[in-house]
Amino acid sequence: MKKSEYLWDYRNPYAWMERTRTGFPPLIVSCAITGGIHGKEYNENLPETPAEQAQQTYEVYQEGASIVHIHARNPQFWWMTSSNPEDYRKVNALIREKCPNIIINNTTGGGPELTTEQRMASIYANPELCSLNLGPFMMKMPLRERKEPLPSPRPETLFDRCTPVGYADISLYAKSMKERGVKPEMELYHPGMYWAVQDLMVQGLVDPPYDIQFVMGFQTGFFPTPANLLSLVNELPESSMFSVIGVGPYQMPMTVMSILLGGHVRVGMEDNVYYARGRKLKGNAEAVARIVRIAREMGREVATPQQARQMLGISATPSTY
Repeated sequence: MKKSEYLWDYRNPYAWMERTRTGFPPLIVSCAITGGIHGKEYNENLPETPAEQAQQTYEVYQEGASIVHIHARNPQFWWMTSSNPEDYRKVNALIREKCPNIIINNTTGGGPELTTEQRMASIYANPELCSLNLGPFMMKMPLRERKEPLPSPRPETLFDRCTPVGYADISLYAKSMKERGVKPEMELYHPGMYWAVQDLMVQGLVDPPYDIQFVMGFQTGFFPTPANLLSLVNELPESSMFSVIGVGPYQMPMTVMSILLGGHVRVGMEDNVYYARGRKLKGNAEAVARIVRIAREMGREVATPQQARQMLGISATPSTY
């Protein structure tokens, strides 16, 4: 695949019209299977243990996902994200055994209460991508009671936190990733975070093609509207690829709009535990199967892991554990 086929100026109307006639590049589908805050107390089908995460990764892989986004859980408190690299290595190894060439993407967002150093544990587990939050954000929400017989029960509580991330933290994450050959997936929650993208580019800590993911519908982020998504796309640096997350009920409209614009998508139970209003997902594979079906109806073929590796500029040889 020629670079000009998948790396282009999304703001150029002539380029968009040309691809409408001749075909957009294959759609990279990422699946965030678990997340770092909610668990089975929200949907009993959400995978928590390494074995559950590996099995659901295999299922989304079979449906067309080329990237899996991982939050390893703490085996002492299954509702918490782990800060131990060995927990990530265990999950990653099980996934690689079942899915020989899927792209493994570990979080550095982690979960509540983790320090910068603890969030970096996932980088040391030999992933191929790592998410990189490009600034602070706040969340306020009630967390449901986690009842027995679920492991690690907890009472209902009000979650009210600010995740502090400064320029020095962002640079530290990116430097650590670059030293280990891990590509940063830069996550933008609002347009002001483009300042952090530019800072990383000036330091030479990220390399093209720049992998930028827009998070739409997260608290203190951009409102998940078509106009706001278009605004974010309009500010993309040259040599960038973009993907879109829609949180909760915004997952479908935001990801479908990304398909239409020529971008890529992330779905999965980290971002939305429902298939439709009042109906929970039976598993992550349901979310992937639906977006793949919609993409094909819209004329977008779905990227294989090999194609996704080429497009993202990462090694054609899958990581080992």
